[in-house]
Amino acid sequence: MNTFSHRIAPAVNAELHAAARCDAAGHAQQAFRHLECAHVLGQSSTVHHVRAHWQMLRWAWQQRDARESRGQVMRLIGAATKTALGWVPSGNTGGADASPFKPMPVPAELHAEIEAAKQP
Repeated sequence: MNTFSHRIAPAVNAELHAAARCDAAGHAQQAFRHLECAHVLGQSSTVHHVRAHWQMLRWAWQQRDARESRGQVMRLIGAATKTALGWVPSGNTGGADASPFKPMPVPAELHAEIEAAKQP
C-alpha cells in the first residue's frame, strides 16, 4: 500500500464502520451514504476503491437490489483494473445511479480528508 493509502485508511475505515452500524440498526439508505463517502475518500487507492465497491455490492445483495448489484460488479472490475492508471472520476459516489465516468463535486469535509492524506 502506498503512502496515500495508509494515510486515508482511517477515514475510509471510519465510513465503512459507520455504514455497518447503520446497516445493523436497519438504516439501509444511511448505510449506503456512508459507503459512498468511503468510495469518494478511497477512490485514488486501488485497495480502498475495491473495498468500497465490495461493500456496496454486499449492501446491494442484502437489499436484493439487482440493478445496484449489477452496477457494483462492473464497478468492482473497473476499480481493480483502472484505479492504478488514474482512470477514476474525482468525487464520483460509486453507486449504480451515477455514471462511472462522471466526475462529481467532492464535499468539503471529504476534500479536506483527501488533501490531508496527500500531504508528505
